[in-house]
Amino acid sequence: MKVLFLCTGNSCRSQMAEGWARHLKGDVLEAYSAGIEKHGMNPHAVKVMAEAGVDISKHYSKTPDEIGPVPFDYVVTVCGHANEHCPIFPGKAKVVHVGFEDPPKLTKHLPDGEEKLAVYRRVRDEIRRFVESLPAALASKM
Repeated sequence: MKVLFLCTGNSCRSQMAEGWARHLKGDVLEAYSAGIEKHGMNPHAVKVMAEAGVDISKHYSKTPDEIGPVPFDYVVTVCGHANEHCPIFPGKAKVVHVGFEDPPKLTKHLPDGEEKLAVYRRVRDEIRRFVESLPAALASKM
Protein backbone atom coordinates (compact mmCIF):
# COMPACT_ATOMS: atom_id res chain seq x y z
CA MET A 1 0.00 0.00 0.00
CA LYS A 2 1.41 3.38 -1.05
CA VAL A 3 0.78 6.19 1.45
CA LEU A 4 1.72 9.87 1.21
CA PHE A 5 1.83 11.91 4.42
CA LEU A 6 1.13 15.52 3.46
CA CYS A 7 1.76 18.63 5.55
CA THR A 8 2.23 22.33 4.90
CA GLY A 9 6.02 22.46 4.67
CA ASN A 10 7.19 18.83 4.88
CA SER A 11 9.55 19.75 7.69
CA CYS A 12 8.22 18.03 10.82
CA ARG A 13 4.96 16.06 11.18
CA SER A 14 4.83 14.50 7.72
CA GLN A 15 8.52 13.61 8.00
CA MET A 16 7.94 11.95 11.37
CA ALA A 17 5.02 10.00 9.92
CA GLU A 18 7.08 8.81 6.95
CA GLY A 19 9.92 7.83 9.27
CA TRP A 20 7.65 5.87 11.59
CA ALA A 21 5.87 4.19 8.68
CA ARG A 22 9.14 3.07 7.10
CA HIS A 23 10.47 1.92 10.49
CA LEU A 24 7.37 0.17 11.84
CA LYS A 25 5.33 -0.77 8.77
CA GLY A 26 7.86 -1.07 5.95
CA ASP A 27 6.64 -4.60 5.26
CA VAL A 28 3.08 -3.46 4.48
CA LEU A 29 3.39 0.24 3.54
CA GLU A 30 5.42 2.16 1.01
CA ALA A 31 5.62 5.53 2.77
CA TYR A 32 6.31 8.97 1.34
CA SER A 33 6.00 12.50 2.67
CA ALA A 34 5.62 15.89 1.02
CA GLY A 35 4.42 19.41 1.67
CA ILE A 36 2.20 21.91 -0.06
CA GLU A 37 5.46 23.93 -0.08
CA LYS A 38 9.03 23.21 1.08
CA HIS A 39 10.25 24.54 4.43
CA GLY A 40 13.37 22.40 4.90
CA MET A 41 13.89 19.79 7.61
CA ASN A 42 13.17 20.75 11.19
CA PRO A 43 16.25 19.89 13.29
CA HIS A 44 14.17 19.24 16.41
CA ALA A 45 12.08 16.66 14.52
CA VAL A 46 15.26 14.93 13.35
CA LYS A 47 16.60 14.95 16.93
CA VAL A 48 13.53 13.48 18.65
CA MET A 49 13.11 10.81 15.97
CA ALA A 50 16.77 9.81 16.44
CA GLU A 51 16.12 9.52 20.18
CA ALA A 52 13.41 6.98 19.33
CA GLY A 53 15.75 5.03 17.05
CA VAL A 54 14.46 6.35 13.71
CA ASP A 55 16.92 8.18 11.48
CA ILE A 56 15.27 10.81 9.27
CA SER A 57 18.45 12.87 8.89
CA LYS A 58 18.70 11.98 5.19
CA HIS A 59 15.11 13.01 4.48
CA TYR A 60 14.57 16.30 2.69
CA SER A 61 11.64 18.66 2.27
CA LYS A 62 9.78 18.17 -1.03
CA THR A 63 6.47 18.74 -2.80
CA PRO A 64 4.29 15.99 -4.33
CA ASP A 65 5.51 16.99 -7.80
CA GLU A 66 9.07 16.14 -6.79
CA ILE A 67 8.05 12.60 -5.81
CA GLY A 68 6.77 11.87 -9.29
CA PRO A 69 3.76 9.94 -10.54
CA VAL A 70 3.31 7.46 -7.69
CA PRO A 71 -0.12 5.80 -7.67
CA PHE A 72 -0.93 6.48 -4.01
CA ASP A 73 -3.59 4.45 -2.29
CA TYR A 74 -3.94 7.04 0.49
CA VAL A 75 -2.93 10.63 1.05
CA VAL A 76 -2.95 11.38 4.77
CA THR A 77 -3.06 15.09 5.57
CA VAL A 78 -1.45 15.59 8.98
CA CYS A 79 -2.28 19.30 9.38
CA GLY A 80 -5.33 21.45 8.79
CA HIS A 81 -3.69 23.68 6.18
CA ALA A 82 -2.69 20.70 4.03
CA ASN A 83 -6.18 19.26 4.41
CA GLU A 84 -7.75 22.54 3.25
CA HIS A 85 -5.30 22.98 0.36
CA CYS A 86 -4.74 19.37 -0.64
CA PRO A 87 -3.93 19.05 -4.33
CA ILE A 88 -5.85 16.64 -6.52
CA PHE A 89 -4.14 13.29 -6.92
CA PRO A 90 -4.87 11.22 -10.03
CA GLY A 91 -6.17 7.71 -9.83
CA LYS A 92 -7.63 5.98 -6.83
CA ALA A 93 -5.91 7.94 -4.01
CA LYS A 94 -8.20 8.44 -1.05
CA VAL A 95 -7.54 11.57 1.03
CA VAL A 96 -7.83 11.08 4.79
CA HIS A 97 -7.24 13.78 7.39
CA VAL A 98 -5.53 12.88 10.66
CA GLY A 99 -4.40 16.12 12.25
CA PHE A 100 -1.57 16.54 14.72
CA GLU A 101 -0.54 19.69 16.57
CA ASP A 102 2.33 21.71 15.08
CA PRO A 103 5.43 21.56 17.32
CA PRO A 104 7.19 24.57 15.71
CA LYS A 105 4.09 26.70 16.23
CA LEU A 106 3.53 25.46 19.78
CA THR A 107 7.16 26.11 20.78
CA LYS A 108 8.07 29.26 18.86
CA HIS A 109 8.11 31.26 22.11
CA LEU A 110 10.36 28.75 23.91
CA PRO A 111 14.16 28.71 23.91
CA ASP A 112 15.86 25.59 22.59
CA GLY A 113 15.99 22.98 25.31
CA GLU A 114 14.06 20.28 27.12
CA GLU A 115 10.76 22.15 27.35
CA LYS A 116 10.69 22.62 23.57
CA LEU A 117 11.82 19.05 22.88
CA ALA A 118 9.09 17.70 25.19
CA VAL A 119 6.45 19.07 22.79
CA TYR A 120 8.17 17.48 19.80
CA ARG A 121 8.40 14.17 21.68
CA ARG A 122 4.69 14.25 22.55
CA VAL A 123 3.67 14.81 18.91
CA ARG A 124 6.25 12.22 17.74
CA ASP A 125 4.65 9.66 20.07
CA GLU A 126 1.11 10.57 18.92
CA ILE A 127 2.18 10.07 15.31
CA ARG A 128 3.78 6.74 16.24
CA ARG A 129 0.53 5.52 17.81
CA PHE A 130 -1.36 6.45 14.64
CA VAL A 131 1.18 4.74 12.38
CA GLU A 132 1.06 1.60 14.55
CA SER A 133 -2.66 1.39 13.72
CA LEU A 134 -2.00 1.31 9.96
CA PRO A 135 -3.21 0.15 7.53
CA ALA A 136 -6.44 -0.74 9.34
CA ALA A 137 -7.00 2.82 10.61
CA LEU A 138 -7.07 4.17 7.06
CA ALA A 139 -9.81 1.82 5.94
CA SER A 140 -11.88 2.71 9.01
CA LYS A 141 -11.71 6.45 8.15
CA MET A 142 -13.38 5.94 4.78
